[in-house]
Amino acid sequence: MTSKPKKVGLSVGELIVKAVAASKERNGLSVAALKKALAAGGYDVDKNKARVKTAIKSLVAKGTLVQTKGTRTSGSLKMNKATETKRLQEDQRSSSAQQT
Repeated sequence: MTSKPKKVGLSVGELIVKAVAASKERNGLSVAALKKALAAGGYDVDKNKARVKTAIKSLVAKGTLVQTKGTRTSGSLKMNKATETKRLQEDQRSSSAQQT
């Protein structure tokens, strides 16, 4: 039996977090706009609808994203303040470690 090769690149959840974090909208990024951003980044959203839905559900359940409007996988999403500050601190640590 041969094993499948590892995929190169970010996972769907990481792509979603990156797109929502880049958004400067006050009420968050709508799911429709999120799908457009993923498609603009080269991700095939039509082919992977189920993966996008499950990634959104899991990120909301983990607390990484907060759903400001809508239910399930519709409405608007924005970054959770607590996880956003934690992510910024990790980025600062990694950039300072790279500089030394």
